[in-house]
Amino acid sequence: MNLPFEYDRVAVGEFGGTTPTTTDFEKARVVIFPIPLDRTTSYVAGTRNAPHDILVASSHMELWDEETETDVHSIGIFTLPEMEFPFATMDEVMQEIRRVATELVTRDKFPVVLGGEHSITAPVVAAMAERYPGLSVLQIDAHADLRESFMGTPHNHACAMRRVLEYARATQVGIRSLSADEAAAAPMLPTEIFYDCNMRHTPDWIQRVVDSLSETVYITIDCDGFDPAIMPSVGTPEPGGLSWYEALALLRRVIESRRVVGCDIVELCPIPGNVAPNFLCAKLIYKILSYRFGSEIHG
Repeated sequence: MNLPFEYDRVAVGEFGGTTPTTTDFEKARVVIFPIPLDRTTSYVAGTRNAPHDILVASSHMELWDEETETDVHSIGIFTLPEMEFPFATMDEVMQEIRRVATELVTRDKFPVVLGGEHSITAPVVAAMAERYPGLSVLQIDAHADLRESFMGTPHNHACAMRRVLEYARATQVGIRSLSADEAAAAPMLPTEIFYDCNMRHTPDWIQRVVDSLSETVYITIDCDGFDPAIMPSVGTPEPGGLSWYEALALLRRVIESRRVVGCDIVELCPIPGNVAPNFLCAKLIYKILSYRFGSEIHG
């Protein structure tokens, strides 16, 4: 594979592998960026397997989206090789992820990042914020991830959004787990939290989420933001969460109302023999891309 930049990598399949033709990097509008990082998980490990399993699931996905009436794969979706991490420290890992993300955004690609643990989001957002001043971040998650440090590192997955807030303000949706320290710090941080316990008390909660975002948005989705009834394959499950159609309604409204410039899906922890959550992630990516680029296909 010839790329305009290099990093340590292993071969991986293509997203939506049922297509008869392969898109090259230069022509692709969308670039799938697999980052199988799994260093700081604190309960159930296994997020390193997520990018591979999502890509495998995507190869069994039909490419016609009945909701938008498009085959968005026609815009060009290129899948990068999986990153490897022969680095001694998390600081070095974060620097390398940011470097590669910067390569993508400077080439005007729409990055879809496949985690891996949630700590990968901050260096990607750093690259996006440099390219898009005024960027805001929409987070779907069970956990606030606002710890300053956890288990000896500021780059722990439990600190993901605290690091993100160093580069962009955020809106956090579906939150239902945080520490006392996080709850005390949150009002002083550039973030607005929509708690799962009460956000649906107002029927216009989705519009309120949209209104809290700036004009340019990056989306980060932790799989545990979903109800564990449909997403059991996570390292730190929490009761409650978004349903499939709630998440789609939120994402479609945000994408139609704001300029979404990239996204990630993180913290899938595949369960051997249960492929439904892997397929949910693949389908969710394709829905996001259909919402984002479907209107361009229709002209």
